[in-house]
Amino acid sequence: MSKTYDTLHMGRSGIDLYSNDVGAAFVDITSFAAYVGGSPTNISVGARRLGINAALLTAVGADPVGDFILNFLNKEGVVTKFIPRKPQHRSSAVVLGIEPPDKFPLVYYRENCADINLNIDDVLAAPIDDCKVFQFAGTNLSKEPSRSATMFAAEQVRQAGATVVFDLDFRPDQWHDVRAFGVVARSVMPLVDVVIGTEDEVNATTIRDLAQMKLTHSQVSDTKVTADTQAAIAEMLTLGPETVVEKIGSKGARIYLKGGEIVDAPGFPVEIYNVLGAGDAFGAGFLYGMVHGWDWYRSARLGNACGAIVVTKHGCANFMPTMPEVEAFVKPYGGL
Repeated sequence: MSKTYDTLHMGRSGIDLYSNDVGAAFVDITSFAAYVGGSPTNISVGARRLGINAALLTAVGADPVGDFILNFLNKEGVVTKFIPRKPQHRSSAVVLGIEPPDKFPLVYYRENCADINLNIDDVLAAPIDDCKVFQFAGTNLSKEPSRSATMFAAEQVRQAGATVVFDLDFRPDQWHDVRAFGVVARSVMPLVDVVIGTEDEVNATTIRDLAQMKLTHSQVSDTKVTADTQAAIAEMLTLGPETVVEKIGSKGARIYLKGGEIVDAPGFPVEIYNVLGAGDAFGAGFLYGMVHGWDWYRSARLGNACGAIVVTKHGCANFMPTMPEVEAFVKPYGGL
C-alpha cells in the first residue's frame, strides 16, 4: 500500500513532570524533570526513533507548554504540521511520582485541555487517507468533541484501506463514570482491527459492575479490575477486531486472533526503574512490526524489547530506543 505516512497517531499530548526524587513519597518530592508525554504522542516518538515515518494529530494551546511540546516533536522528526493550536484551550500536564517497584502515582491536569477539543475539521485536515496505520487512544473517547472526531477518523481511514489500532489507554479519572469507558470502547470496536491493552484495561472494556473495580482516586497504576479476562477478550473479538494484544508486563505479550490462535511472545528480564511509558514503548515497537509486515510474534517481541528498555529509564518519550539500541539490547537474549 503506497502511502506517505507509515503511521498516524491521534490523541493526548502534554508536558510530563517526573519526580527527580526516586523512591520518595509524593508529598516529599522536591523537584521534577520536564518531558513530553501523552500516550499517542509517546508512541509516535517511539515509532519515529525506530525509523517509521510517523505523523501526529493532537492539539496544543497557544502557550509556552505547547511550544515545548512542538519543539521536542520537531527535533524528533515526528510530523507536526497537522497539529492545531487552540488559543482558547491549554496544553495539558501530568505530574508523576516514582516509587519503585510498584508505586507510580500520577495526577492529570486536563481541565480545558486542547487535545480533548480535537474536532472533525481537525481530522479532515490530517492525512486520514494517506497513512498505513491509524492508532488512537481510549482517552480520546472520554469527552466530546474528541470522541466523535476519533470515531470519524477511524471510519475514514478504514475506508481508505488503513489498519486501525485501538490502544485502550484506560485512565479512570478521565471518565465521569468508569463504566462509561466500556460502553464507548465497545461501541467503537466495529471500526477497529487491532486492540492493545493490559489485563486491567481489557477487563475494563466489559465492566458493568463497580464492585469488580478497585480504584485509588487518580492513581491509575493502582487501578485493578477483577473480571474474566478471557471472556472480555472473547467478547471484543465478536465486536469487530481481528486481533487483541494483551500486555502482560515482564512476561511479555499475548496475542489473541479471531480464529482462536494464541501467540505468546515472552518479555525480557530487567530491573524496573519506572513502569510509566513502558506500554507506549511496546506500542511503538509493535506498530513498527505491523508496518513492515512482520508476524505477530516478532512484532510483539520488538514491542517487549522497547518496553523493557524504557522501564529502566526515568521518563518515556525522551527515552524511547532507536533500532540500533534495541538490536544491542536483544543480542544477549538471542535476538527477537
